[in-house]
Amino acid sequence: MDLLDTIKGTLFGVAIGDALGVPVEFKSRDYLKNNPVQDIIGYGTYNQPPGTFSDDSSMTFCLAEALTLGFDLDEISKNFLKWYKRNYWTATGKVFDIGIATRNALYKIQNGVKPELAGGRDVFDNGNGSLMRISPLLFYIFNKSIHERFEIVKNVSSITHAHIRSIISCFYYLEFMLQLLNGNDKIIAYNNLKKIVPEYLNKINIDQLDIDLFKKLLLLNIFEFSEEDIESSGYVLHTLEASIWCFLTTSSYQEAVIKAINLGNDTDTTGCVTGGIAGLYYGFNDIPEKWIKKILKYDDILDLSERLYNKVKNYKYINIIV
Repeated sequence: MDLLDTIKGTLFGVAIGDALGVPVEFKSRDYLKNNPVQDIIGYGTYNQPPGTFSDDSSMTFCLAEALTLGFDLDEISKNFLKWYKRNYWTATGKVFDIGIATRNALYKIQNGVKPELAGGRDVFDNGNGSLMRISPLLFYIFNKSIHERFEIVKNVSSITHAHIRSIISCFYYLEFMLQLLNGNDKIIAYNNLKKIVPEYLNKINIDQLDIDLFKKLLLLNIFEFSEEDIESSGYVLHTLEASIWCFLTTSSYQEAVIKAINLGNDTDTTGCVTGGIAGLYYGFNDIPEKWIKKILKYDDILDLSERLYNKVKNYKYINIIV
């Protein structure tokens, strides 16, 4: 894997998957069966121009931006606040969507709460708002021990979503991406996680009831499930399952994100999360050029990719070609 291509694939993968889904967010699966999305379009749900990405990508870029300076929870949180309050890293200069849990957490941070203590811890605080933005963290944790990786993921998720279900979802997603970064085939990576993730979660005494919620991913073969068995709501576990299912049951970036969008409902986030892992696996050059040309802030995303690459290229990691 070429590291710069991988970073570009991840960041552009997130933004394009997001932008594909923005115009049809909240549309039902039945509606999209009759009116399938096949290309980046505009307007629709939020009346935004073609190529507009949402809070999903904006917060992803805020995290990536902070990581170009190193790792600092305060810096990450400051960027999130700059986005929410001052439209930082927005596609069109305006925030047009934010989740309730994210807004509540940022309000706490603004009023002095430590970032790692700001996220909601209730079972009803398990929207997909931390999963959607977590992908760039891979490029900070990839050379660390599994314990360090988990603790860092826990803290970054907890800025907005601190329930263990959200934390495990982010951890699983990044562990999958790490397996791919190591050069594993996606099915091999999937099977490896069936051992690695539950073994580690049991080691740190995570409640078995919480682990059991991930049985579609940790015990079964989710790629054998039918579309009817896959949900695509804003619940973090649904988003994770839908994204992994789309990734495992397709063979290109384009095919994966189009499948994700046409599941309906929380289309931008399912597209974003699918796009991140598919963009990493297939690489930047597999993303259709017509989509890359349509994405807003192209130059800024490219510059961010290069700055993140320049920060992490000297991290010790023997399996990456730099």
